[in-house]
Amino acid sequence: MRINKYLALCGLASRRKAEELVLSGKIKVNGNVVNSLSLDIKETDIVKYNNRLIKPSSTFVYYKLNKPKGYITTATDDKGRKTVLDLMRGVHERVFPVGRLDYDTEGLLLLTNDGEIANLLTKPNKMVEKTYLAHIDGVLTKDEIKHLSSGVDIGGYITKPCSVLLVEASNNTSKVKISITEGKNRQIRKMFEAINKQVTFLKRTQIGEIKLGGLSRGEYVKLNTKEMRYLLSLKD
Repeated sequence: MRINKYLALCGLASRRKAEELVLSGKIKVNGNVVNSLSLDIKETDIVKYNNRLIKPSSTFVYYKLNKPKGYITTATDDKGRKTVLDLMRGVHERVFPVGRLDYDTEGLLLLTNDGEIANLLTKPNKMVEKTYLAHIDGVLTKDEIKHLSSGVDIGGYITKPCSVLLVEASNNTSKVKISITEGKNRQIRKMFEAINKQVTFLKRTQIGEIKLGGLSRGEYVKLNTKEMRYLLSLKD
């Protein structure tokens, strides 16, 4: 089994994040630091992360969290900032966030120890839609909505077509519902910057068929049967 898949099954991180851990020299196999993504792990191999033995998880868990602003979407932070795992104190399994939300963005975040599901949710070809509510300065025009919907340049990259709906406009501010199928760094904010609009508030409300619901800021809950059925359908 390739090392990135093995680390994901251990609940350490998604496959993409696992690759970063390998390349940064944080993984040891049989006492040796590895930095090759092509390495295959055998049942007899001893794999360690930060000198701690890791093994594939026998039980997968799935949570959704209403991430507040002021938390970073990583497992640890070398600058001592608060991470989303600080909000998951009651969870005994080692979980990791699926994808990311910016430090100053709040809303729906999924956490699990199932590397396969995490990989599927973030794969571009799966086209999993993510929906946000954005508050922006200024009133959004029909031409600007059309421009955003068809794709804008966010710094050498043209965004894919997306859904943009003006929810409300008053007092020179707009509330906008926007659904995208990609996850570039600070993408929503950059999209509005491309049309000279500033985002003052951003909240993710839905990932695929999983909705934030009535979770309070900082609150988390296990996914229900319907939500789990949707996640497992991604494997088909």
